[in-house]
Amino acid sequence: MIGSLRGRLLERFENGEVLLEVAGVGYRVVVTPTTAVRLGDADSGVFVYIHHHFRESDQTLYGFLEQDERSCFEALLSAHGVGPSLALSVLGVHGPSELACLLADEDVAALCLVPGVGKKTAARLLVELKNSLDLPLSRSSSSGGIDSGGRSALAEVQEALGGLGYGPDEVRSVLVDLGGDDASVLLREALQRLARA
Repeated sequence: MIGSLRGRLLERFENGEVLLEVAGVGYRVVVTPTTAVRLGDADSGVFVYIHHHFRESDQTLYGFLEQDERSCFEALLSAHGVGPSLALSVLGVHGPSELACLLADEDVAALCLVPGVGKKTAARLLVELKNSLDLPLSRSSSSGGIDSGGRSALAEVQEALGGLGYGPDEVRSVLVDLGGDDASVLLREALQRLARA
């Protein structure tokens, strides 16, 4: 079972995968849009924690920049009816510390910002995850922030929203008067606007 990979980023794919080369071998790894952005440019050196997911007919590698992201992903998988795609969508919107905070606050509305999560699913996730997520409640930029690597925060948010499946017109409409230099804050605001639209 693969637990981590250290190598270089060769390519990003539109379906949420990246290709990492480790000692001459290319591994296709599924990541959140935020993680894809934070990995940097092609040919960058990268290190990711891996959840090696086995199904009857295939195996998939899911990559995370921090251990608490992987732990959070695995806790989400333990919830009834939550598969890897939904768990990754949750982490694409809420970082681990933020997710722990909204679970503590029983914030159903914040969970509903995740594409594919309605009020019933959000309420069930709150109940099931409260005890299984043993994460610190402090929000830290290392676990939830986006390192823009010199690019504008709006460009990072635009790329992340596209990775979550929003169309160019939808993205433009919510970014039109958004300002600031913290991509994580801007992403949250954009998702709230999209949920209200």
